[in-house]
Amino acid sequence: MDYEKLGAFYLGKDYDLTAAQLKDNLVLYDSKDLVTHAVIIGMTGSGKTGLGIGLLEEALVDNIPFIAIDPKGDLGNILLTFPELNTAHFRPWINEQEAATQNQTPDQFAEAQAKLWEKGLGDWGQTAERIAKLRQSVDFSIYTPGSSSGLQVSVLKSFAVPSKAVLEDNDALRENIQTTATSLLALMGIEADPMTSREHVLVSNILSQSWNAGKNLDIASLIKAIQEPPFTQIGVMDIESFYPQKDRFALSMQLNNLLASPGFNAWMEGEPLDIQRMFYTPEGKARACIFTISHLGDKERMFFVSMLLNEILGWMRTQSGTTSLRALLYMDEIFGYLPPTANPPSKVPMLTLLKQARAFGLGLVLATQNPVDLDYKALSNTGTWFIGRLQTERDKARVLEGLEGASQSGFDKAEMDKILSGLGKRVFLMHNVNDNAPTIFQTRWTMSYLRGPMTKEQIKTLMSERKVTTSSQATPQVSTQQTLTAQIPAPSSVVSASSVAPATPQGLKVYYLPASGNITYSPAVLSMIEAHYSNAKHSVNETASYTLACELQDGPVPCNWEEAIELSLSSQDLQTEAVSGSSFSDLPKEMTAKNMDKWQKDSLSFIRQQKPITLYSSKEYKLTSKPGESEGDFRARLSQSSREGRDTQVEKLRDKYASKLSTLQNRLRTAQERVAREQSQAKQQQLDTVVNIGTTLLGAFMGKKKLSVTNARGAGSVFKSATRAQRQGVDVAKAEESVEGVQQQIANLEAELQAEIEKLSGGVDASLVALETIQVAAKSTDLSVRVFGLLWLPYAKDSEGRLSPAWS
Repeated sequence: MDYEKLGAFYLGKDYDLTAAQLKDNLVLYDSKDLVTHAVIIGMTGSGKTGLGIGLLEEALVDNIPFIAIDPKGDLGNILLTFPELNTAHFRPWINEQEAATQNQTPDQFAEAQAKLWEKGLGDWGQTAERIAKLRQSVDFSIYTPGSSSGLQVSVLKSFAVPSKAVLEDNDALRENIQTTATSLLALMGIEADPMTSREHVLVSNILSQSWNAGKNLDIASLIKAIQEPPFTQIGVMDIESFYPQKDRFALSMQLNNLLASPGFNAWMEGEPLDIQRMFYTPEGKARACIFTISHLGDKERMFFVSMLLNEILGWMRTQSGTTSLRALLYMDEIFGYLPPTANPPSKVPMLTLLKQARAFGLGLVLATQNPVDLDYKALSNTGTWFIGRLQTERDKARVLEGLEGASQSGFDKAEMDKILSGLGKRVFLMHNVNDNAPTIFQTRWTMSYLRGPMTKEQIKTLMSERKVTTSSQATPQVSTQQTLTAQIPAPSSVVSASSVAPATPQGLKVYYLPASGNITYSPAVLSMIEAHYSNAKHSVNETASYTLACELQDGPVPCNWEEAIELSLSSQDLQTEAVSGSSFSDLPKEMTAKNMDKWQKDSLSFIRQQKPITLYSSKEYKLTSKPGESEGDFRARLSQSSREGRDTQVEKLRDKYASKLSTLQNRLRTAQERVAREQSQAKQQQLDTVVNIGTTLLGAFMGKKKLSVTNARGAGSVFKSATRAQRQGVDVAKAEESVEGVQQQIANLEAELQAEIEKLSGGVDASLVALETIQVAAKSTDLSVRVFGLLWLPYAKDSEGRLSPAWS
């Protein structure tokens, strides 16, 4: 198809506003232009949502992932694609109320919709194969935060430590803390100014202290930290003077009441808000993630959007720079989230994304029907404006103001005003800073069935299969203690227990895991190992630390490191004293000094053999993964690398042909000027001929007798004028032929350029790329034991005497 071009989005066709007629020229939008962001503006019924979904469809065809924020519930329509275009597939998704309005039965309406979509797609040259490609190329997901209708996402389970890139950037960390604190307090009904609100200052300091110490927070620990802050003063004032304990208790109770409110558990369940996983599957396949928030109240919407933007910012800062489009963030209705005067929690991260995301290949597409409520200073850096039919003169004036600010030069306000006044349904003006002039076009027919806002039941139906897959495959987000309980069979009973720790071999160091309550300790061998991995060929130079705890077992191998627990703690977390009132299991007889030496060596062998760094390599793209980079993340990087290479090659080809095209365009202008000149001369000659004929006839009439010599001369002059006019007409025809010839040369050169571009490889489906696995093991000389000894593992005993791990 003519519209399937590398890196080009098929948006529609040129539209003649004066004739109110669709033209044949396709409107193909360069995907790279979205790196500088876009805004879609249009009143209800203008076709704004159709344009947005069409743009997202094009991104998915090009294997570009997106995250979409859906305040109205319309964007789930992108999952309604039916290659067969039959009535049965449309029937479950029709709007039965609309069918009744049109005096049709649901079956009749479904049949009509199927025929309408079949005709619409056919008129725009789109085939069933294209729809099938869209369905197969991407993983589709609809998330419903705070609800179980779609996929659930955990937002409040923890306020995790931001990425290293954010922690090392003071401005980024400050913005993250500010947005998190403001969003949480807003959810509690507290409008807090970051500079003057003591609630905001307190929560911000708690987040700052915890995150800088590398500690995650959850709601429970935040409530405790509000009551008992991990610091004694704020600024130069002690904590009691700044925020007395009684007032802090009231704030913590307010947060606790929010936690205990009905339905709040829905905010604590589901997948973690992991942006990399939202953009790509573990296999590296692009994802289309839609966050539907139409069911939420205003405070909840603002809270979620702000937290999501924060996470996207953190993800963005971990990416490498690129000039190609890596991913999209789409928001269907931005009203209230980027206002011109107020400063809601969403505004700071949104402004930061608009200013910085382009350097990382993240494009923002923001849509609204309320242009007067947008911060146009923020949008002045937006490269592309799609403007549809507007509702009021005030809206039009505001859009003109914004366009003028975004234009680099030569903005004709009067002409733009005239164009905006003539836009109709599905007709948009595209103002792209990368184009020489604005484009007026009609949007193409969407491959997705636009049935309108989706109900909770419809979302549940769409995601039912995905929910089953997620629940069976996803790793549950549980606490360390719960994870270890599932992994480690706790001793069903203690053969003998004493309130006094048994004697240990001489020289053996003894450690305890932190715990509290009714504790029974069980012995294990602790080995903290530092491993250095080095491989010049694959640019590996990494150091990793492992903390292993191996409980001793009966049998020929008392200490089996392959069954050891891997703990996430440092030597500073270990304690040297037991919990008061605890009891101890007996030490096994195998725990001797000789065996301990052997087990220490065995722990090093285990790390060398079982803990290599795994790398993935692609011979086709001559790339190897980085240490710690998962297979899915590497596949996603391959896809982006392929896209960058393609865009670079396309730019080189365009540069190669640019001078030739420029020469031909100069010739065309010269030829067109000649046509205009010859036409002007021909017109003047025709006028002279008419005047001469008129004069001669008038003289003949006034003489009333046979022509005089003068009149005879006049007739000769008329003949000569007519001859010159004829010759002038020939000159015009030759000039026009010259224009047509140059135009044909330009068309041939452009066709040649396009043919060269088509030879290039397109975007790659990274999930299908063959990879080679490389194992880089640590050498024996690069392994060292930092801490080794006896570790007492704490177990809690319930009322029936059963034991379960009591560490976290």
